[in-house]
Amino acid sequence: MTGGGKTVKMMHRLMALLTIIIMMAGFSSAYAADDGYASSYTYNYDYWGDIRESPDAYRVENVLYSSGLGLETAMKKPQSLYVRNNDIYVCDTGNNRIIQIRLTGSEYKLVRIIDTIQGADIATFNTPSDVFVDAEENIYIADTNNGRVVMVDKDLNFIKEFVKPTDSTYDQSLSFLPNKIVVDVSGRVFILATNVNKGLVKFEADTTFTGYVGANKVSYNLAEYIWKMWFSTKEQRAQQESFVPTEYCNIYMDEDSFIYATNIVFSEYDLLYDVAQPIRRLNGIGNDILIKNDRYPPIGELYWQSEDDVHGPSKLVDITVLENDIYVAVDRTRGRIFGYDSQGIMLWAFGTSGNSEGAFNSAIAIDHMGKDLLVLDQQEGNITIFTPTEYGNLIYAASEDYLKGDYDGSAEKWEEVLKHNANYNLAFIGIGRSLMRQEKYKEAMDYFEMAHDRDNYGRAFRQYRKIWVEENIGWMIAVIAALLIIPLIIRMVKKTRMEVEVYERGQIAK
Repeated sequence: MTGGGKTVKMMHRLMALLTIIIMMAGFSSAYAADDGYASSYTYNYDYWGDIRESPDAYRVENVLYSSGLGLETAMKKPQSLYVRNNDIYVCDTGNNRIIQIRLTGSEYKLVRIIDTIQGADIATFNTPSDVFVDAEENIYIADTNNGRVVMVDKDLNFIKEFVKPTDSTYDQSLSFLPNKIVVDVSGRVFILATNVNKGLVKFEADTTFTGYVGANKVSYNLAEYIWKMWFSTKEQRAQQESFVPTEYCNIYMDEDSFIYATNIVFSEYDLLYDVAQPIRRLNGIGNDILIKNDRYPPIGELYWQSEDDVHGPSKLVDITVLENDIYVAVDRTRGRIFGYDSQGIMLWAFGTSGNSEGAFNSAIAIDHMGKDLLVLDQQEGNITIFTPTEYGNLIYAASEDYLKGDYDGSAEKWEEVLKHNANYNLAFIGIGRSLMRQEKYKEAMDYFEMAHDRDNYGRAFRQYRKIWVEENIGWMIAVIAALLIIPLIIRMVKKTRMEVEVYERGQIAK
């Protein structure tokens, strides 16, 4: 009987353990996409900066390989890609060519290989590093080692080129090596050139050089600065590196002609105090106007000093901006993708380093087609295409409804987001913002409190207090008046009574 009792107890324990495992599996699956696709590691940060796993905002839809596109020569060290409508242009730098790919239906097909142009003195490219296509399908190519940005029409006929400025403000001892380019609606060209640390080189549409825009801040270590200024000899200072502004890493122009720039040269210490500013939004005169309303600035990974296999902060090598002012940057350090809304609040982060689908060995460029994200891997020579999940689309839809002024619709969609992810602070903030726009300040305060959003809570409280005062000012004045007037009346009554008593005593005395 004793042995049988032990067996029964053992069976009960095994059943309990199995039940726990099933419950845990069910709990973890709450974060998985319910569309039949495998889940990947997606996360966000909470108010305290702790990592919170979340449902996948994106999944891998496709991976474009050279062989699958029908390229006889595989892509070699590609540097960038650009998306215009349904066309993808890839700078296949190592092969001195541009590859044009088109989405037709649900298939990506090779359109053409651009390696020569007509009508130019130099008809071929030498390590092209970037490409831009305007609304008329004119193609701008940063032909780096040919020292030019060349503009051709859609049939590859030469139009003009932007070459080394002869202006005295440009250092003539430096070669002109255009690395990245963007073009505004007026045809002005902004060039990120290697070895130029005064900012972006600006050309008018007629190829006239008109100066620099958005010089990066000087990057230096305080200890090095003190040593150089106070303890080094003149000869030592001459041999040491000058404290000069650093170059940007990449640039992107949004629909409103603001330039987003990424910077990967900074002191890690500066990241903690938002001095490094690895993402900037430059206006027409080069000032950074990026909005940062989150507790943590948009720097990518918050914990880069962890004891994992990869060390160092995020190096955001490229950035793209969607139509809803959401911007997405790709991190070369860990192969991750970080999305932020127009207020600088992180939406999600996902991705990793490696050879598996959705991972990267050397992520170098990112762009978008609609809401799909395209990431170019320099080492592998392929393009991974991510498409939003139901959860990701809900986040986009909620943000878009808010921007359009549909605050009820925005709040409803944020509620749906919370059903997928009850720990998503941005949903609480989004609902709170929508309630604020509807002047429901007391309800908004509750949601901002759940999100630990002190700034928005304070704004809602001030509005709530103002309305409360306006609604109750009548009885408040009445109470205040009563508190002031009633004592006066009492004193007057007492004084009158006293005067009457004095008068009556006087009459009696007579």
